[in-house]
Amino acid sequence: MERLIYTAVSGAELNNKALQVVANNLANVNTNGFRADLEQAQSMMVAGDGFRTRYQAQLTPVATSLASGPMMETGRKLDVALSENGYLAVEDSNGQEAYTRAGNLMVDGQGRLTVNGLQVIGNQGPIQLQQYGDIDISADGTINLTPVGGGLIAQDAQLKLVSANNNLVKGQDGLLRDINGQQLAADPTVSVATGKLEGSNVNAVAEMVKTMNISRQFEMNIKMMKMADELASSGDRLIRGQS
Repeated sequence: MERLIYTAVSGAELNNKALQVVANNLANVNTNGFRADLEQAQSMMVAGDGFRTRYQAQLTPVATSLASGPMMETGRKLDVALSENGYLAVEDSNGQEAYTRAGNLMVDGQGRLTVNGLQVIGNQGPIQLQQYGDIDISADGTINLTPVGGGLIAQDAQLKLVSANNNLVKGQDGLLRDINGQQLAADPTVSVATGKLEGSNVNAVAEMVKTMNISRQFEMNIKMMKMADELASSGDRLIRGQS
């Protein structure tokens, strides 16, 4: 009886955590460059004395889907979409280098190039642009500026573009980092397309189906708990009747 309760409780706890992962994915279905989280679980043997007969469900660290999202035409010169396996380098809130697929670039009042409020990093460090009349970003990430009032186009900076396959992990802030904590080197094979943005790779329909399946599993685990409680109560009544 005790084993049944522990199994059901661990299963319900796992369902609750899985629902949190799915809910976060659905909340970011319209977030540019968002990478969906993948809930994972494994059976874990309960440690202790005696025979090893108890196993519980345990949620393993959440994985991240690095599949590409849909491309959307915007026509905006500061919107960039990266080639497959390419990432844009930015500074996180601690001033450390991190990576993102979001390409909705902005220039703030100090001339800093940002994405979602984070400083964009170039091959020579954080990018801060001089005053300009027009801007163009080449396929290799080079930023070309036309002076106010016209004149010769000048190369001001170059986006730091990196590539990675499966060696990235996502933090609580949604940014990706090298699994070993290292800074990735710029990759000249990565390119950008201006006037486009990559959407979230979350499949809303698939996530809704997951929600329904997880909810059913949660209900089943709750029923198992009630069943275990009823069986325990019945056994207790039988023992009292015998005594």
